[in-house]
Amino acid sequence: MDACGERFVIVSGDSRAEVDEVGAALAGFSQGGRVRVEPHPPTARPPKGSGAVLAPWPNRVRGGAWTHRGTRRQLALTEPDAGNAIHGLLRHVTWTPVERAGDRITLTAVAPVQPGWPQPVRVTVTYAVGRDGLTVTTVVENLGDAPVPFGLGFHPYLRVGDVPTDELELTLSARTELPLRDQLPDGPARPLDGAVSRTRLAGLVLDSAFGGCTPGDGPDGGADGRVRHRVGSRDGGGTELWADAAFGWVQVFTPSDFPRQGPDGAVTPSRAIAVEPMTCPPDALNSGTDLIELVPGESQVLRWGVHATG
Repeated sequence: MDACGERFVIVSGDSRAEVDEVGAALAGFSQGGRVRVEPHPPTARPPKGSGAVLAPWPNRVRGGAWTHRGTRRQLALTEPDAGNAIHGLLRHVTWTPVERAGDRITLTAVAPVQPGWPQPVRVTVTYAVGRDGLTVTTVVENLGDAPVPFGLGFHPYLRVGDVPTDELELTLSARTELPLRDQLPDGPARPLDGAVSRTRLAGLVLDSAFGGCTPGDGPDGGADGRVRHRVGSRDGGGTELWADAAFGWVQVFTPSDFPRQGPDGAVTPSRAIAVEPMTCPPDALNSGTDLIELVPGESQVLRWGVHATG
């Protein structure tokens, strides 16, 4: 068993995904003979947050501190150099497989009561592949005795096969951009420049939060209730990330040193692009913006996925 625990492989037709037991991280997805989500080697700490499930909050909490029902809470500072709590509580724990088939895997974990977190929350994630690509279904449940705020995000890096990131064009459904300073909110969201919502990635450096993500047109030309973000190449190929309307935010991150593994096994630092669907913006536990209230005994179901567009 590797540091990531067991690695699960699911396949259907030309769609194939890998999922780690530790963190329930998506460790790669391909469809139509092309890589669509960056793979990463077996490790308990995937590079650059690759494929991570971000719960019970995505992104950062300023200083790890927030107030809930009049009580100040202090989370562990999991981004110690910056002094923040980052990406929730479940990235480095072992998840329990509860159902497995050739084309799907379901894993579950509980974020328990602990310093800084007041109620236990169960998160169950199902990865499934098929003709429509990859579908990720998350069920969240408050196991405690009082309501608790919740946010969800995921951290996939999108690819169009072997096309270099700098040769891709990014299209976002977002309408606003949240100004950030040191990766934390620095003022209200502002209208998004159209040049950013559809742009070539060559030379563009982003670690930015975008909001106002709204459902767009489906494959048949009609609205289908899904938010859609896409990376496309000059040869007409493309990879699309879709999400339920609850994912009204997206973080886009373009590191220059993602450890990409080639066909020969050699690892080369490369430009990559993370397109991270989120239900709320950075530091939402403090701002309250778009938090989901989890009521004891009730569950929430949220879906997103990735598929080839060419």
